Amino acid sequence: MTFRYCPRCGASLTAQFSSNRNHGPIVCHDCGFVYYPSPRPCAGAVLVENARLLLIRRAHEPFKDFWDFPGGFLNYGEHPVEGLKREVFEELNVKIEATGLIGFYMDFYGLPAERQAGGSKESTLNIYYSCRIVNGAPRPKSEIREARWFDLHKLPEKFAFNHAREVLRDWSKLNGGKSYEF
Repeated sequence: MTFRYCPRCGASLTAQFSSNRNHGPIVCHDCGFVYYPSPRPCAGAVLVENARLLLIRRAHEPFKDFWDFPGGFLNYGEHPVEGLKREVFEELNVKIEATGLIGFYMDFYGLPAERQAGGSKESTLNIYYSCRIVNGAPRPKSEIREARWFDLHKLPEKFAFNHAREVLRDWSKLNGGKSYEF
């Protein structure tokens, strides 16, 4: 959530960025209210079997019809692994096990500026895990247009979020550093 007006007095808020950062608190110069924006936590699954990667095609905006990893936003107080299991089950009707942490990635959730109509982007902290399916076969539910296994040498061009290729590079390094074109 981003405030444009002070929730205490209604005055305009301004971001207080330091010279070496493009983030910081938002301050009301009228009443002194300070808001510290925080990224929304998300968890994502990298599911690879037999040199094939499972990706989902998004059915809704933002990035409708772009490819993404299974996963999503965490609920308040939810552990990232538990939230990831919930999200993947909600999206694909499979149970998974996290087998290792890949890393943490900053990004934004929302439409690109050229497609945005009055909305804003939210900062996200994306936590990725290597995972394996322990029960079920992927069957997309309503928020997913399609689930497809891709050969690691023939991945789609249109990924939904900027951090996707960085996740794949880090996954590759953790799994023997094979030379894939990400």
